[in-house]
Amino acid sequence: MRVGSFVLAAQFPGQGEGEALHRAVRSAEVADEAGLDTVWLAEHHFVPYGTCPSAITLAALLLGRTRRIRVGTAVSVLPTVHPVALGEQAALLHHTSGGRFTLGVGRGGPWVDLEVFGAGLEAYEKGFPESLELLVRWLRDSSVAADGERFRFREVPVVPRPSEALTDAAGPEVVVACTSPASVRLAAERGLSMLLGMHVGDEEKAEMVALWRQHARACGRSPEEILGASHVSAGVCQIADRRVDAAETLMKAMPGWLKQGLDAHVTVDGRARRMRDPLAYTELLCGLHPVGTPRLCADRLAATSERTGISRFALLVEGSGDLAATEENVRRLGAEVLPQLV
Repeated sequence: MRVGSFVLAAQFPGQGEGEALHRAVRSAEVADEAGLDTVWLAEHHFVPYGTCPSAITLAALLLGRTRRIRVGTAVSVLPTVHPVALGEQAALLHHTSGGRFTLGVGRGGPWVDLEVFGAGLEAYEKGFPESLELLVRWLRDSSVAADGERFRFREVPVVPRPSEALTDAAGPEVVVACTSPASVRLAAERGLSMLLGMHVGDEEKAEMVALWRQHARACGRSPEEILGASHVSAGVCQIADRRVDAAETLMKAMPGWLKQGLDAHVTVDGRARRMRDPLAYTELLCGLHPVGTPRLCADRLAATSERTGISRFALLVEGSGDLAATEENVRRLGAEVLPQLV
């Protein structure tokens, strides 16, 4: 089982953006020291829900500051960037980090980001498969041309070519954030592992994994490739000596952050938004994920892995909103939970 942290650089009420970003960087450094497998970095624009606007840029910083831990994006929002530009950056990090970088991509939402970056609503509603296909080709082939609806260009060489890096991998791992059967099938067709959200419980995640395997087989993926897929389950982790104390920490801090962050989202076309109730959502997360004693947290992770077949976790560890508490939470995850999962 591979357990990592999920870093949003969340800006809690009363905090500045610099404080949120400092906590994000520091928590990743502590995760490396504590023996976690990966630090996953979220990306958001124009909202305090997450103050990191470029997950791949923050990944570059953290890869330079660490020596052991893997660093992944969770996720780079594909409709707002050119797939070749993102592929070049991913290849660069793959080479220079010795293969420690994972590129997670997703469709994002119908937010004003699409207007600001000139992508338009079409890129969100219809363009994700074309962007993903171009990105994967860039990371696997020696030269690439495009003749699609959104991207058209003559054949050009891939430089640096990811497969020529001095690592065991042919190129950087690519995972896809999946929130619907359509995105599950899209990932399965290409043999790409899934990143499944923290709002989803074990039963639904198990169903998505089963659908992925079914569609991957139908698309001709080999049994070895299907069995070797390493999907990622996002969640929340808060450790305390008593479960009630862990839950109380999150219930005091997270609803304020969620309300402030979710309320700031603006749709690109004025469509009505249905945002979760912050208090009810926090209660849901406390019930779904490892929130409690180290033994409870280990048991919860093991149970999720057994029920879903998922062996990797990206756990939000900054739910207290406090730097010192976040550092302690990460250290306890490494020292008191991970040894029980071996």
